[in-house]
Amino acid sequence: MNVNVAILGSSGRMGRNLIQAANEHPSTNLIGGSVRPSSSFQNVDLGELAGIGKIHINTTSELSTLLAADVFIDFTSIESTFEHLAWCQQNNKAIVIGTTGFTEEQVAQIKSYAQHIPVILAPNTSVGVNVLFKLLEMAAKAVGDFTDIEIFEAHHRFKKDAPSGTAMKMGQVIAETLGRDLNEVAVYGREGVTEERKSDTIGFATVRAGDIVGEHTAFFADLGERIEITHKATTRMTFALGAMRAASWLSTVKPGFYDMQDVLGLKD
Repeated sequence: MNVNVAILGSSGRMGRNLIQAANEHPSTNLIGGSVRPSSSFQNVDLGELAGIGKIHINTTSELSTLLAADVFIDFTSIESTFEHLAWCQQNNKAIVIGTTGFTEEQVAQIKSYAQHIPVILAPNTSVGVNVLFKLLEMAAKAVGDFTDIEIFEAHHRFKKDAPSGTAMKMGQVIAETLGRDLNEVAVYGREGVTEERKSDTIGFATVRAGDIVGEHTAFFADLGERIEITHKATTRMTFALGAMRAASWLSTVKPGFYDMQDVLGLKD
């Protein structure tokens, strides 16, 4: 059975891809999309907004008009996401969150909402990236204690948070596998004369340029050899289609805090 979905923040770059994915995906029915009350895209046809032609469903700033949705999909901002979480809890609606940049305290807040409604928090909804996370766990178990670990990420010039949520998740997966606290071992950039690299650190390097959709590489480097595990996205549709898969799965589960590893059955 198809799941009814609504796109929150439908006028944004990611929102428009989500509209197209929800309209075309075989397991989802697009029933609406929201914009801010001050938006110039009020009452605009969602299909025209996404560049796929009229689908005769208009944007709205009134979430109460979207109650037919089973699952809401949110790739907006931290502030807006918490507003949407509160509304979803009040109305017993599931939500897929692709917003990034949350602090540990904010993640704890999200988990408190998940006691009442089904919530997926995914720094990256790409199926390929989530396979990457599993590969990182495998590599860390095999060689992590004997190699220097560095994470590189590149995104478009408009991205606001750095390192990316995906890069941070990569670091968390590796650190947790090795029994390390990422807060203690992470190194964010280097400049000038630095000390010799500490063996247990995990380095991060960030690029913001042009229209790069998303590139991530983890290096496990030893003397004489290194392993590089890379994912490159060339279109935002990969994230949008993954979000539809997440929404379909989320509609079948009880309240709780989930991620894409749950959706894909990649957890041990």
